[in-house]
Amino acid sequence: MVSEQRTADANFESLLRIFTVPEGPDSTLTQIEEELSRNLNKFLRDHIVAEEKSLKDIERDFSNAHIPEQPEFVSDHTQHLLDTLVSHSVHTASPSFIGHMTSALPYFLMPLSKIMIALNQNLVKIETSKAFTPLERQVLGMLHRLIYSRDDNFYSSWMHSAEHSLGAFCSGGTIANITALWVARNKALKAQGSFKGVEKEGLFKAMKHYGYEGLAVLVSERGHYSLKKAADVLGIGQEGLVSVKTADNNRICPQDLQEKIAQLKQQNIKPFAVIGVAGTTETGNVDPLREIAKICHDEGCHFHVDAAWGGATLMSNNHRHLLNGIELADSVTIDAHKQLYIPMGAGMVLFKDPDAMKSIEHHAQYILRKGSKDLGSHTLEGSRSGMAMLVYASMHIISRAGYELLIDQSIAKARYFADLIKAQPDFELVSEPELCLLTYRYLPAHIKQALDKADTKQKLTLNELLNELTKFVQKTQRETGKSFVSRTQLNPKCWDQLNTIVFRVVLANPLTTHEILHSVLEEQRKIVLQAPNLMRQIEQMAQNILNA
Repeated sequence: MVSEQRTADANFESLLRIFTVPEGPDSTLTQIEEELSRNLNKFLRDHIVAEEKSLKDIERDFSNAHIPEQPEFVSDHTQHLLDTLVSHSVHTASPSFIGHMTSALPYFLMPLSKIMIALNQNLVKIETSKAFTPLERQVLGMLHRLIYSRDDNFYSSWMHSAEHSLGAFCSGGTIANITALWVARNKALKAQGSFKGVEKEGLFKAMKHYGYEGLAVLVSERGHYSLKKAADVLGIGQEGLVSVKTADNNRICPQDLQEKIAQLKQQNIKPFAVIGVAGTTETGNVDPLREIAKICHDEGCHFHVDAAWGGATLMSNNHRHLLNGIELADSVTIDAHKQLYIPMGAGMVLFKDPDAMKSIEHHAQYILRKGSKDLGSHTLEGSRSGMAMLVYASMHIISRAGYELLIDQSIAKARYFADLIKAQPDFELVSEPELCLLTYRYLPAHIKQALDKADTKQKLTLNELLNELTKFVQKTQRETGKSFVSRTQLNPKCWDQLNTIVFRVVLANPLTTHEILHSVLEEQRKIVLQAPNLMRQIEQMAQNILNA
């Protein structure tokens, strides 16, 4: 039976009601809020990662491009969102959702986020944020100290200085990385003599003044895709992002880095920044940061560490040594919405030197005046929410010791899963976990023997068939909805650096159990049986190779 459509009037008195605080526990908005909380709680408990409704069908729910002329009741629209949006969202907090870096959140963040929304502070300027500004500066100071370990006098001098900034809060790692490279570029092309600096005269005049044929940023083959965006935005071009070889462990090769810098200089191209990765997106490995730092020091390059994923490891005294050398970086990116377990939209870039961000400082008459403590004078983004409050709250409620437990269990769980995979006769561990990320694929022992024995052409063909199988298993597992792993492409040296599609797993969710990990492998075995034609091709080819 179709429910009767209620109608609301568009009048100013009605509008005023939705802009005021609910009067009491019996008010309509209060009841709606309680009902919404109950429904969200049910979703977080019961929902699985499933495509119960196809994306095409969901698109039909959001296909009307007309702005409504008639207002809806809040209660009716809330139910609409529950039916069309919430019920078909991805349950990223599920213990079996282990394919990406988005994980479960501490439940206390839901009620605390009401403070941020209700106050609606704008962190661009002190006039619209007041206490949120010093709070954000403190959070940046706390993360700065986690990385650089300066003394109390340093932070009492610089943390709240109007003329300085220890870093910037951003919407994520992409903006954080762009900000770091923006500072590095402006520092490399600073004012000199009659030249007013790249920020004033632009890139063309800056290159002409310094006599460079080009600019370059160097990063490993495992660098994050956001760095291409940074190269594009900063005007050096994607070809100015120079890829450096990685060794067998997916870490940058210092010798190749040194050679690439020398080659660039011979071409009169200025290598103004090198990026070390602390927790690669695909494999979770950490570059040799101390060695990179020495090369950068010797070559006069800005040393930036993209620790968007792995930076939280510094919270663990048991594992912070894995990021040894990060304290030598000129700048560091950390995403709080990854292993600091904050909702999406909380990234940070920290600078060793409190003066570093002066190279991108901007002022205006009505806002961001010189001498003010407006945070917007040092950020790429203007208007920003008070997400720092949630980081501040989490660091107090969870504490460093609590984060240490979370980091330690995630690394231990990854090690457990890696050992479990290696103990299976039909799976291959492709990349060992350094943090809590690993890759693997389905590869029965006799097919592995065939790959070992195959000639170049046979190896290529058999590997391509295995790639198709990996894609089929990953897609089917996702659509079935019991669990989720992602996939990526690597070039393992043991398989002659062939393009190899692998399962990718991130084990940051503290709710993921060993039993779930066992069930993930068992489910993948069952899915393989759903591809009999493909398996016949693989088995037949493997048998021909072994019998030859």
